[in-house]
Amino acid sequence: MFLGNVDIAIVNIATPSIQHHLHASGAELELIVSGYTLTYAVLLITSARLGGVRGYRRMFQLGLAIFTLASLACGLASTPVLLVVARVVQGAGAALLTSQVLTGIQLNFQGSARSRALGLYTAVLSGSAVFGQVIGGVLVSADLFGTAWRPIFLINVPIGLCLIVVGWRFLPADGQRGAQRMDLAGVAVLSVALLLLVLPMVLGRDAGWPVWTWLCLAACLPAFAWFVGVERRVGRRGGQPLITLSLLTRKPVVYALISQAATRATYFALLFVLAQYLQAGLHKSATYSGLVLVSWVAAFGVSGPLLDRMPAAVKRRVAPLGTLLLALALAFAGIGTGVWAGTTSSLLLTTLLGLGGLGYGAAFSGTLTHLTSTVEDQYAPDMSGLFNTTLQVGGVLGVALFGTVYLALAPSGGRAAAMHGFMVITLVLSAVGIAAAVLSQLAALNKPTTPSAASGAPARTETAA
Repeated sequence: MFLGNVDIAIVNIATPSIQHHLHASGAELELIVSGYTLTYAVLLITSARLGGVRGYRRMFQLGLAIFTLASLACGLASTPVLLVVARVVQGAGAALLTSQVLTGIQLNFQGSARSRALGLYTAVLSGSAVFGQVIGGVLVSADLFGTAWRPIFLINVPIGLCLIVVGWRFLPADGQRGAQRMDLAGVAVLSVALLLLVLPMVLGRDAGWPVWTWLCLAACLPAFAWFVGVERRVGRRGGQPLITLSLLTRKPVVYALISQAATRATYFALLFVLAQYLQAGLHKSATYSGLVLVSWVAAFGVSGPLLDRMPAAVKRRVAPLGTLLLALALAFAGIGTGVWAGTTSSLLLTTLLGLGGLGYGAAFSGTLTHLTSTVEDQYAPDMSGLFNTTLQVGGVLGVALFGTVYLALAPSGGRAAAMHGFMVITLVLSAVGIAAAVLSQLAALNKPTTPSAASGAPARTETAA
């Protein structure tokens, strides 16, 4: 899971080196960065369903093999086009790999053991985005054996090979599976719908939001409606839908997913805006910008393990309270920028980011615990696909929307404009966080309409029709 998330961020640091050594154009650089994200986001639900149909252990190993080989191809690429193609394949492998992680946790752990596993899952995710930027900078700067940017991909190869061996040895074997078939029509329609949604959000901001981006966003709505129709027909015919649509009629599930999408949007927006504000606005170094986020990452990482030690009554309130803490931290960061005219001390900013990270970590862990206890084990692939896709779409939307607004407020990168832009964005993000906290509370108040899978009932590995 860590590898898949690191490679979303790690390439951003290496783009100047890639452009210099491969003579890549601006458009090619965009595709090198975004091709991975696009494939990753579009294929998460399909990959999760493949795990349910073919076995999550088998698909995990296959995804890991594809990711490792694609990483090798990225590291050896001699032209920008080859690197773009390798990145797309790498994103597909990452989607297939990471989709099985949450499924495996839900199927193989119950009760307090599941809470501990989800806590570790949260801790692993906590540093991936920031670590990707940090390790990317270190590897590129080191220029090992004159290889410049290539080690950021080649480092995945030995790690991937070790994980394949370890996974083969320790992952539980897949249970017996019937003659289930993939919903190919659903795969095709959902892939088109997600592509229409994600593509303009990934490329639109840098392209200046041309007409085609708005046409794609408008077309994604009927595409999703088409997908719902396809899934209903498959279900009526007794087939295996790509997604069990009845899950999206459960209020605890819907409220939790929307809340997590909004919270994820604030997180990725903050990563982008904070870097712009500190470096272009306040003229701080890239190293300073990265170190300031250490408190966020550390606090995020401890939230999951701490949640496991809390009583059940408190766990139900952790997600809304965590989201509210995140919103308050963002609000104080914005107010501090306005009141003290951008002279907020490093200690205060680091403290506020630490509180924000603690809040987001609690919200993330609490939502995961809520969803895995609300949804039966037979729907684990559905939940894994929906949750991970929600995270990716929320993150991409946050950068596209709030990143665009910030750059419009601070087009020149001057200090005064940057302070004003940062204040506005953090206050708006705080409002989004409050709305997410309300949705999270509604999810906690709505009792599950089905038996809880976290109550110690035997895990079921079959996939629901």
